[in-house]
Amino acid sequence: MTSTAEAVGFWLLAPIAVIAALGLLFAKKAVHAALGMALVMCILGVFYIMQKADFLGVVQVFVYTGAVMMLFLFVLMLVGVDSSDSVVETIKGHRWASFLLVVGLAGVLFFAIGAAVIDETTVQTGMDKLVASNAETGNVTGLAELIFGQYVWIFEVTSALLITAALGAMVLAHRERLSPRITQAEWAAKRVRDNTNVAGLPAPGVYARHNAVDTPALLPDGTPSDLSVSRVLVARDQVATTDTLRDVERHMAREIEEGGSK
Repeated sequence: MTSTAEAVGFWLLAPIAVIAALGLLFAKKAVHAALGMALVMCILGVFYIMQKADFLGVVQVFVYTGAVMMLFLFVLMLVGVDSSDSVVETIKGHRWASFLLVVGLAGVLFFAIGAAVIDETTVQTGMDKLVASNAETGNVTGLAELIFGQYVWIFEVTSALLITAALGAMVLAHRERLSPRITQAEWAAKRVRDNTNVAGLPAPGVYARHNAVDTPALLPDGTPSDLSVSRVLVARDQVATTDTLRDVERHMAREIEEGGSK
């Protein structure tokens, strides 16, 4: 039977896990999505511990949250994420195929859970088996006997596949330079030949009281130039908005008027 403390802990942590899972789906930044997934895994580990599966809960936190998700975060920080890549569909129809697969999986889970029958006798039998297993050899010892005894070759083959996948990803991601690096003079000559940005890209806006790389330059018609701001800042949503530019323009115009009146 479920204790009162276990029920209270579940109803406190379950909504947080659901919110973090929704953040994984709807977060605009990949780093925020990875942090939401890490929070879900931590709460899942707490649920395992509440169900008296101490070893599984600790492994869940250490391995998945501490190793796998942190590896994802480090990769995202090192490689970087460009917001323009997320809106380009490189494989046609993969979104509809993913949607159909998700609907099919949800249907299978719904009917499988609906067909399951769990009564008090089944729950009590499972608890008795868990207590008996912990009393004889212990949970950790029993898992060690299965992993390094009966299923040792399966785990060894799985580890070999994981190492092979990591090496394959490194080989595929590594790119050899097939042509010499283009010098600055060659880039300038290419811009002149193509007649594009002959004078170079526009520099970020420079104002009397605001001078930063996140402020786009203004075109002759007063609109901000997208070419004047680094795409990394655009991907991180760290570019000054149009409202900010208008406030700066009003402030400059006010200062000019006050200076002229004096």
